[in-house]
Amino acid sequence: MKINWGTGIVIAIIAFVSFIMFMVVKMISNKEYNHDFVTEQYYQKELNYQKNIDAIKNEKELKVSIRTEKTVEGLKIYFPPNFNVKEIKGTVFLYRPSNKALDVEIPISITNTCLLVPEERLLGGRWNIDVYFTYQNKPYLYQEEIMY
Repeated sequence: MKINWGTGIVIAIIAFVSFIMFMVVKMISNKEYNHDFVTEQYYQKELNYQKNIDAIKNEKELKVSIRTEKTVEGLKIYFPPNFNVKEIKGTVFLYRPSNKALDVEIPISITNTCLLVPEERLLGGRWNIDVYFTYQNKPYLYQEEIMY
């Protein structure tokens, strides 16, 4: 049986459309591909974007910046030593991109210039750290991506 070129084009188009429809149905029905937002309060975070830019700028202007260090006990977050620790108020948000059930928000409560995040809270892998705090009514935001 001989197929002319018109029939061949129609068969090729039908095969292509069938392949695309198969892939769309497979992607939508497979639970492996999660189509959730990255965060629950996505739109609220976008409204605060300029505040975050200003807070990041304030943190970059510090003489001694915030730093993190992996230790045996966990992750230590060091605040500037010239700050009065009683006036530092805020939160540390640990975001795990691969599993939102592991996300942790810790209020900043320190007696010296260091905050310890216990090792049992941090599984191995990528973490995004957001340290948002105010000192003398001035906001600061430190962001870092680490592999733990």
